[in-house]
Formats: sequence, structure tokens, C-alpha cells
Amino acid sequence: MRNLFAVVFSLLFLAPVWANDYYNADYNEQKDTYVGIRIHKNESLSLKYEAEGIDGFRLREDNFGIGAVAGNRLSDNVKVEFETAYNGMKELGNNTTLSVDVWANMFNVYMFQQFDGAVEPYAGLGIGFAAIWGSVNAPYVALSDSVFDLSFQIMLGVNFALNDRVDLNLGLKYQYYGEVEFKQNNAEVAKIDVDGTEFYFGAVYKFSL
Repeated sequence: MRNLFAVVFSLLFLAPVWANDYYNADYNEQKDTYVGIRIHKNESLSLKYEAEGIDGFRLREDNFGIGAVAGNRLSDNVKVEFETAYNGMKELGNNTTLSVDVWANMFNVYMFQQFDGAVEPYAGLGIGFAAIWGSVNAPYVALSDSVFDLSFQIMLGVNFALNDRVDLNLGLKYQYYGEVEFKQNNAEVAKIDVDGTEFYFGAVYKFSL
């Protein structure tokens, strides 16, 4: 965790300096389309478990996810993006092992403001669908199921343009991935809600179509 905060601190305070030193692009020649990768540091990826006849409980775990993005700048202050990402978790609590794998596909819209042609604070909203594979193992219980559920996310972050082709991206988001239900004899006997608060770091390559 200390290493993560050191990286965040360095990027927040040093990246704008690097960006202003090396960014020489004319804004009128800004590359509007981009593709890139994004690494997620899941601060408390959360699984809320509820089952018939027991008190619900929540398990949390810190781990990593990975994704890819493709987007386009629509105007001076708006851009849109497609994001696809994987997250997973397996955790033991209350004598119960919960396991999920999540593949989320999101359509994101960002509002941003550019400063000095190189630094871009932004806020974004995303909506899409997540495929969730889940399993529950407890005394006398073994359940598994999958679902394709509605997902949404809220994001805050900063882009740093290293040059006219490459941006670094640092942000924080909350994402609700969805809910997987477990059924026996066509009746729901348990469910897991999946959400998380995540730091993310990425890099994109910009080009013109």
C-alpha cells in the first residue's frame, strides 16, 4: 500500500512537470482517437453475500484487474470511450468461500478541461454490462452460477500528455458490477452483489482517423 501511495504522489506532482516540458503539439493538430491499457488497483473489491436463513455478510479484498480502452475526443470538453476490463476475487469468511470472476464492458462519457495543452482533469460516468461467474462453498452448500448484468461506474482523474501521441492516465472510480443469483429448483437461495472502489493507472496512444 505504501508503494501505491508513493507512485500516486509522484505522478500527481511530477507528471504535470514532465508533460509541460515535453508536450509540443499544436492543439489544432490534436489526435482525437486513442487506444490503450488500464491497470486497476482494487481497494476493497466487495462481495455482499445473502442467503436464505442466514445473516448477510460482506467480504473485501485488495487485488488487481486489467483492461483495455478505445475512445474519441468529440469536442474541446467531451470525449467518449469503450472500456473492457477483468476483475476477480476469491475470499473466505464466516466459514464460506466466495469466488467471482467479472468481465465488464462499459461505455464511458467524460467531461474534461485542458490546461497548458498537457494536463486534463476530468469526471466521467459509465454504463454497460458485466458478465459475472460466481461460486459459493460452505458446509453442506456448493453453488455456482453466472449472469450478464447491468453495470455502472463514476470516475475522477487526470490525464497527462507526455507528447502529442502518448497520454498517461491516473484516476479513482466506484463501480457497481452487478449481482449473481444462485438458484435451486428454480428458486433463489443466495446471491452475491459485486462492487468496488478502485485506483487505476493507464497509458494510451493517440492518432487521427
